Amino acid sequence: MTDPRLDLVVVGLGYVGLPLLVRAHETGMRTAGFDISGEVVAGLNAGRSHVADVLDSVVAEMVATGFGAKTDPSVIADADTVVLCVPTGLTGGAPDLSSVRAAARSVGENLRPNTLVVLESTSYPGTTEDVVRPILESGSGLRAGEDFHLAYSPERIDPGNPQFGVRNTPKVVAGVTPLCAKYGVAFYGRFIDTLVVSRGTREAEMAKLLENTYRYVNIALVNEVALFCDRIGIDVWDVLHCAGTKPFGYAPFQPGPGVGGHCIPVDPVYLQSAAEGAGFAFRTLVAAREVNERMSEHVVCRAQRLLRDSGTHVDGAKVLLLGVSYKPDIADIRETPAVPVAAGLLRAGAEVVYHDPHVPGFEVVGRPLNRVDHLDDGLREADVAIVLQDHSCYDPVRLVASRCLLLDTRGKLAGENVHSL
Repeated sequence: MTDPRLDLVVVGLGYVGLPLLVRAHETGMRTAGFDISGEVVAGLNAGRSHVADVLDSVVAEMVATGFGAKTDPSVIADADTVVLCVPTGLTGGAPDLSSVRAAARSVGENLRPNTLVVLESTSYPGTTEDVVRPILESGSGLRAGEDFHLAYSPERIDPGNPQFGVRNTPKVVAGVTPLCAKYGVAFYGRFIDTLVVSRGTREAEMAKLLENTYRYVNIALVNEVALFCDRIGIDVWDVLHCAGTKPFGYAPFQPGPGVGGHCIPVDPVYLQSAAEGAGFAFRTLVAAREVNERMSEHVVCRAQRLLRDSGTHVDGAKVLLLGVSYKPDIADIRETPAVPVAAGLLRAGAEVVYHDPHVPGFEVVGRPLNRVDHLDDGLREADVAIVLQDHSCYDPVRLVASRCLLLDTRGKLAGENVHSL
């Protein structure tokens, strides 16, 4: 008789959960997935991927060899290991753990003895033990560390990164007890090259927040340098190029129109919230957030200044946004700075359109923006084009040859009609 048990069930089949499943399935694990989205589940079972880094053919092969996606959480009861990969975003600017709590309830209601449960979602220190653990124990009647194993292992997925994926990115693992940590290491050791065992779940949760807060703070630094360079007439891109040649003691970061994505602009808020709860003031984070949120306003003001200097009124001017995703060559628009930039231009009375081959539809404060299908036509009709994202399809020669003003927020262009951040 075929063993009905599954090696792995992943809860949350998005940009973290699906690549994890793919890697586990590659090593011969029996896998399944649970997601509350019927559309996602139906698509996966039909062999269609909704994650850019996972090909349709890969999903189709998984389905053909036994993988199945479910909207019924009872599939969790068949798993030896359950990994929670659900989003932890913001609501009203504050941490929102509603998806984590809901996922934990689904797992708790279907939890069997000796199962390993791992949280991968990013959150503040204490989430695994103070939020997830009580829900699991209440729903199942089982005790973590005694009847089942509970671990935390922060996701390190970098969408669009061709060099580092699930297999070769070092994985931090921690357990609520030493035995739980050993079970976590045994699980991830089956399909990930390098494991790093943390002292505890709070340390692992804090490490994840530090990783992205480090980037957030340094991006704020170079953003403020860009603002200062604009004020006194210095070429910030030359400054960064020169500084970046130092082989020690300096890590290069790039300024831009703002900070986007699910992690970089969100994780520092979780850290700041945890700090405030402990009566600690993270002054560096407050300052960094102020600078980064100011960048979209700076881009709007810079565009207005360019139009005004060229003799064009902002009210009624046609502005073309080039690239509205938060990262080059992907379709992800979570927390993209293109939203506040577009909103600011719309408030000023400009007609705002966009071009992005990866994003078929883009909405700003409930208002859909018109999408330009042909780049040359868009450049020809625009008064100013703002390069928000440096997609590989944007040939610098082609852009510079256009007649319109160009505001380059990524430092990739040079020409008489090009103006820097």
